[in-house]
Formats: sequence, C-alpha cells, structure tokens
Amino acid sequence: MSENTASNGGQPQQVNLQQIAQQFMAGLQRHFDMLAFNMAARESVQETAYNERVNAPRVMPAAQHHQNFEQMQAYARDLLVRQVIGDCMNLAVTGMNNAHFFLALVKATKANAQVSQEAQQSAQERQKAFVPAPLDAKFNKLEADYGIMCELEDTIVSLGFLMQILLQQGGVVQAAQVDENGELVLELKAVKILNREAESGKTTGKLVDQRKIFKEGDVVTLTDLELQLVLVTIASFADSLFKSVSLYAKSIKDANES
Repeated sequence: MSENTASNGGQPQQVNLQQIAQQFMAGLQRHFDMLAFNMAARESVQETAYNERVNAPRVMPAAQHHQNFEQMQAYARDLLVRQVIGDCMNLAVTGMNNAHFFLALVKATKANAQVSQEAQQSAQERQKAFVPAPLDAKFNKLEADYGIMCELEDTIVSLGFLMQILLQQGGVVQAAQVDENGELVLELKAVKILNREAESGKTTGKLVDQRKIFKEGDVVTLTDLELQLVLVTIASFADSLFKSVSLYAKSIKDANES
C-alpha cells in the first residue's frame, strides 16, 4: 500500500502515512513555539503594564473580584500547565487515532494500493470502535490487532492521570493515581549532550529519559523546562508510533508478495 487512504464522498481515495506524520509534527511544532512565546511573554510582563491594561477600559465586569498582578501570575501559570498537558493528551490521542485508521486500511486491503469500497468500510467500522475507546483500550487494541507496542505508553497514561489530578482534584495526587511503590512516575525525554566542538560550537547529543516522581499528597508542579519536555516527549512518542505503523505496513506487503 502506498502508505496512502480516507473517504471522500463515499469514494475510496489514497491517504499518505508520511504526510499524516509530517502534518502531525508540524502541528506539534506550533504548540512548542507557542509555549516558548507564552513563557517569554510571561517573563517580560511588568506589573505597571498589567495595571495599565486592566484600567484601559475604565470599567471592570466585577471590580470586587479583580486579581492583582501576583495573583494573576500564579493563575496564568496554573492555566498554562493545564493547557499544555491537555493539548499534549489531545495530540497523543489524535496521533493514535490517525495511526489506527491507516493500520485498519492496511489490514483490510492487505497492503494493496487499491482500496475497495468493502475494505474502506471495514476500516471505517474498526475506526468507529477505536476512536471513543478509553486510552488503555486504545493501547491494547494497537497491540492485539497489529502488534504495535507503544514505547511511551506509561508516560501517556501518566499524563492522563496528571490531567485528571489538575482538573478534578485541585492538583493533589491521590491514592488512585500512584503505583505499588506509592509513586506516579512521569518519564520525559530530554537531550543529553555527548560532546561539543570547541571551534564550531556544534554539539551532538541523544534523547534520554528524565523521571519526574509524584507521591500521594503531592501537589503537581512542573517547571517551564519540564513543560517543554512534555512536548518533546509527545514528539518522540509520535515518531516511534508512526515508524511502527510503517514497519507493520511493510511486513504485510512483504508477506503478500512472497
């Protein structure tokens, strides 16, 4: 299959896996850049500028509830953490959904470039069951149906727990989110510098795991760098997932040609 397919007015058409992956990564880069922009803006904002902006309309919706500069700094930081983790969870799930639809098409067509109406309908039915499935069920289906083992599954699950903690538990880790060791572990991808060339200033490095551990009763906090590494981790997750999907498609194609 040309790593290609979707529906268009009921007619089968080609879908390109490489294009899906490139579009996903481009969208992820925009999230990364926007986060850096917001962080830089937050660092440079001054209390006087905030007060001038607040008072510019000369009226407030409810002045008695107005928050001062320090209060808004803390609120904006908490909001940013929730937004980044929420966006990253949405991105991870979107990547899994896109990958699954392609896998379902490969399986239904036996990696044939020509997609029949029957094959497309079969893939769409599988996708209809996959999209609303809980996160753990998605991982299980990818493994059981296509042999896809997601390298960072535990990290994505931990991010889901963090989102639940932030939205429903006031940011406090509870017993339901910790493992048998009493910990909620978030493994992030970070760059380890291997060497630096003195003359050119160029560096070489590799991605390594960086663990962030929360215990029951801890308040969830992430540094600015750790927030950025969450996005780097999602990129690593997606890259590994799409590569696995491509290998699956190749294995099906090779099996049918042999």
